[in-house]
Amino acid sequence: MTQVKPAPGGRMLTVLRVHLPSEIPIVGCEITPYVLLRRPDGGVFTDDVSETAPVDGYFMRYKWYRIQSDRRAAICSVHPTEQATLQCIGCLKSKIPVAKSYHCSSKCFSDAWQHHKVLHDRAISALNENGTEDDELFGRFGSGSSSSGVISAALSGSTSNLSLSSGVNNGPTPVYPTGTEKSSGETWFEVGWSRTYTATTDDIGHVLRFECIVVDVETRGTVRAPTSVMTSRVIPAPTPTPRRLIPVNAADAMVHFDLDSRTSSFGTFTVLSYNILADTYATSDTYSYCPTWALTWAYRRQNLLREIIGYHADIICLQEVQSNHFEDFFSPELDKHGYQPLYKKRTTEVYSGSPQAIDGCATFFRRDRFSHVKKYEVEFNKAAQSLTDAIIPAAQKKLALNRLVKDNIALIAVLEAKFSNHGTENPSKRQLLCVANTHINIHHDLKDVKLWQIHTLLKGLEKIAVSADIPMLVCGDFNSTPGSTSHGLLARGKVDHLHPDLAIDPLGILRPLSKLTHQLPLVSAYSSFVSMAGVGYDLDHQRRRMDPGTNEPLFTNCTRDFTGTLDYIFYTADSLTVESLLELLDEDSLRKDTALPSPEWSSDHIALLAEFRCKLRVRR
Repeated sequence: MTQVKPAPGGRMLTVLRVHLPSEIPIVGCEITPYVLLRRPDGGVFTDDVSETAPVDGYFMRYKWYRIQSDRRAAICSVHPTEQATLQCIGCLKSKIPVAKSYHCSSKCFSDAWQHHKVLHDRAISALNENGTEDDELFGRFGSGSSSSGVISAALSGSTSNLSLSSGVNNGPTPVYPTGTEKSSGETWFEVGWSRTYTATTDDIGHVLRFECIVVDVETRGTVRAPTSVMTSRVIPAPTPTPRRLIPVNAADAMVHFDLDSRTSSFGTFTVLSYNILADTYATSDTYSYCPTWALTWAYRRQNLLREIIGYHADIICLQEVQSNHFEDFFSPELDKHGYQPLYKKRTTEVYSGSPQAIDGCATFFRRDRFSHVKKYEVEFNKAAQSLTDAIIPAAQKKLALNRLVKDNIALIAVLEAKFSNHGTENPSKRQLLCVANTHINIHHDLKDVKLWQIHTLLKGLEKIAVSADIPMLVCGDFNSTPGSTSHGLLARGKVDHLHPDLAIDPLGILRPLSKLTHQLPLVSAYSSFVSMAGVGYDLDHQRRRMDPGTNEPLFTNCTRDFTGTLDYIFYTADSLTVESLLELLDEDSLRKDTALPSPEWSSDHIALLAEFRCKLRVRR
């Protein structure tokens, strides 16, 4: 045992406080405790004090322990903070990951059945393709056999053959390696020796203990007793049901594409647009219905990255990416997967928070599919200054700028495709692509500002179109619902002059109304679910998630206060065609008792993804 060294005169490095950013640790997510220290001179700080950079002859030593009982606890797959009491035998028979088979109560299983059944349906479909029958998969379990430890759960007609085990199988008693301590039915495993620890699957169901202690550099002796803090039980990272690519052309309407095995070819490419919800906005006050641990950035960043990487998109357009998270996380992590980054931070005339926490738009593209040609940055604040200088009387300029200056931006990238130019009129011609990524002003009472920002962006894209024959994509969070003047300008190239939105124009920036047009042949990608002539279960199922009046999804943003569509992928229909679209979610997919964000989905928006093909151009 290490001897504790007495402190001479009480003047030494002291641990004042230790606490965790979240008491509930999640597999795959870093845990970095908050450690408040006091210097011998009385100064207080939170920086780490390593052995190589001691403070006044002292440094910090850390240890993590896993406290493991002889009987391992299984965790409910729906409510990961609860211990499981039931296990779905159907999951085990169909080789669905065992973590998804656990439930904390029969009511939990019943409520989750519609979501859970999707796992079974897909497993049955996969096994039936190999000649496995349903009865062989699930078996016939009788509720009268007490020796089997199995009870039958007839939740509906579709679940009559589904069984639940009433006693969770905890597996064999763990084998304890040397160097661990065991007493009173508990074993303490040393699992980490740094301030930060990332929970593993071995930790699921167990409590972690963090210890920190001050060490004297000269004697290597510890000073005072360790300061420690314990977590709740480690839970597995909740995983939503995977979303599939649904083809929108008649020839492929009866099949779906697995994103894990799907690769673009013959001039096709995929584009993802996703507002990931900046950490600075992800507060418990705003999203009180979401568990606190699921709002922590340590959890959300891993969950978002897992989701984004899983889409295998060739081009990724993200909104609400904080500048520090772009530099420290998304850029290096996506670089590992072959993506090159582009970023534009919002301007700061209005913003008053931390400079590191300001968000912006990030566009990533696969290096093996595209190369970067040119980047344009649109700052609507600069456009507002030019507009007020041109049309607003000097006495009203300050008032006008207060209304127009909102720090919104757009990032435009011109890329050159490296893949085959199959379908183009000249195979030797460079295949360029223009991708706009934007986040338009959020305020609902500033409809004139939203429309002006979108019109400004479109006029800039028109100039690029004039200079080059180039397909265009316009992606982002437009904070505009279908049926608004902003959506109408994007989708139809003009506005309805009698639209009530146009009554809000105190600065006269929308006049004359005849100027609110553009010549880009833009079409909303997701309208293909309605407009295409394809048939099939998947396509019909998606059409039920569309608004027949606007041909747009019923929602892309879903919170307790608002459910509606704000996000779009627009494309130039004269140069691109839609091949397939990422399936939409319905409210049942989001769990019946919550909105977004949730433990499964880490943003209040859902991701949109479309696969495009370059069109054959016919000479006239």
